[in-house]
Amino acid sequence: MHYEPNTTDHGLPHDPFKSCVVPRPIGWISTLSVDGAANLAPFSQFQNLGFNPPYVMFSANEGDGPAGRGGRKDTVNNAEKTGEFVWNMAIYDLREAVNISAGDFPPDVDEFAEAGVTKAASVLVKPPRVAESPVQFECEYYSTLRLPGLGDGGAGAADIVIGRVKMIHVADDALDADGKLDIPRLKPLARLGYYDYTMVETVFQMLIPGAGEKMMKGLEGQTAGPKKAAE
Repeated sequence: MHYEPNTTDHGLPHDPFKSCVVPRPIGWISTLSVDGAANLAPFSQFQNLGFNPPYVMFSANEGDGPAGRGGRKDTVNNAEKTGEFVWNMAIYDLREAVNISAGDFPPDVDEFAEAGVTKAASVLVKPPRVAESPVQFECEYYSTLRLPGLGDGGAGAADIVIGRVKMIHVADDALDADGKLDIPRLKPLARLGYYDYTMVETVFQMLIPGAGEKMMKGLEGQTAGPKKAAE
């Protein structure tokens, strides 16, 4: 079968698009409003962008949520107006909190409290981190790329928010004996299509034949001029 998105009928009981590009990391993003109200929300379009320096991006679609508020997401507004946000790794043990924080709450509602997670102070930015999350990135807002939507009044538009990673937090117990992130134990969540999720439980290695030192550093994501980490 084949079809043109938004043009022809795919003939299936459910739209397959979001299940074709999987799994997708979850951007569990915390921000503060200009008035200091904390916000926490997950986004299923999230990815890192380069590593020297490291950037990340998340995409937020406009549209009517369960409360019918519509419009741009609070997370996008907060990141743009304050210039800061934090990414928190979403893991299997925090799945219920992640799901609760996806609700369409008013801007003045604290999703940290609604989801039952703890605020941890950041170092370089003002938005708090999720204390229970094993990895967090403190980010400085860089730019927004806005993609037009096809709905009435432009509904369905997407804001792609890019931020530069300024500080990385990794919990000591998130590392294995070799000093690498213990991914199978952490079980990071990933989004599929429909109402489905998955978690990372299996890891395997593949090395590019003939890869030189420079390529290996790139595959690992080593940044230029690393400084000794603070004790």
